[in-house]
This record gives sequence, structure tokens and C-alpha cells, in this order.
Amino acid sequence: MIDAGYARLAAAVGTELAARGHRLVSGGGSISCMGAVARAARSGGALTIGVIPTALHTRELADYDADELVVTDTMRERKAHMDARADAFLALPGGLGTLEELLEVWTARVLGLHDKPVVVLDPDGIFAPLRAQLELLVCRGFVREPAAEAVVWAQEVSEALDACARQPATVGASPIERAEEQLEAEVDDDTGR
Repeated sequence: MIDAGYARLAAAVGTELAARGHRLVSGGGSISCMGAVARAARSGGALTIGVIPTALHTRELADYDADELVVTDTMRERKAHMDARADAFLALPGGLGTLEELLEVWTARVLGLHDKPVVVLDPDGIFAPLRAQLELLVCRGFVREPAAEAVVWAQEVSEALDACARQPATVGASPIERAEEQLEAEVDDDTGR
């Protein structure tokens, strides 16, 4: 059973989103922390948009109270729809789906596929092992420092939402841009410039 403090944290995020005049784009679930953030956001007057795949919708886990509930055929369509509608990505403590989605939007940011803020709200260190793993990957050369810094770690709700509102610094050239630059340099070398 998940500690009730995590649902309270999610509700605090929803309340603060609404107080700041933001809308919520979520995974469209009505239970656990996802449901708590959506209910609190609506209670505060925020527009809530839920995006849920058919497989979960039919199990009656959907947030039918959402101002807009989008039902997709697949999880991939769900994520693509959420990504397109979001202005920033905020991860709260969660399970495998949370980790998978966090790493996906973080990787997409590093690759230059979007420039939206990616923020992790971690008030009690539940993501500490992930941060330690990241530090090891940087140490061993698998991850570059700018990629590691492409996510903001926050301990307080207000700090996390402040980070979501900031335009992030660029991570640097994407791998495609680096490859193009390298190709141009090789062409210049071949032509004797």
C-alpha cells in the first residue's frame, strides 16, 4: 500500500497548479496519486485533461470527471498526445510507468526533440537511487554532464512548479546536429578548405 503522504503531495501539486492558473494534462487515471492531483486541480478551478488508453479506460480507471478525457488506442499514442499538449513535465513519486515516462521525456529533451522543462519532485529521496545511478553513468562516460543537468530536481511543490515555469537552458547540440557538424567538417577536410 502506498503511503497516504504521496497522495497528499499529489493533491498539493494540483492545488498549486490551479492557484497559479495552470491546466493539468495527466494520464487520465482516477486512482492513486494521478487521481489525487486531478481532483485537487479541479477543486481549485484548473482545467484538467486526461489521456488514457482503451485498455485502462475499459477497466473503469478513467477520470470521468476530467474536463476533457481523451481515449487512445495505445500507450504510445497516449504519451504522444500528452507530450504534445504539455508545456512542461513534472514527475512525482510513482511506479514503473512514472520512471519510464520520466526517462522518455528526459531523453527526448537531451536529443533536442523538445525544449520543455523536465522536473522531478522528490521531497523524501525516493528518486535518490536514480540520481546515484545517473552520477555513475556520468562518471563512466555513458552520459554527458549537460544531459544529466537537463532535469531539475526539486524538494518542494513551489520549487518544482517554479522550475516548470522557467524556460530551460539548451542542452547543447542534439546528436543529429553534432553528426551534421561532423559531416560538414569532414567534407571541408576532403575539399581542402
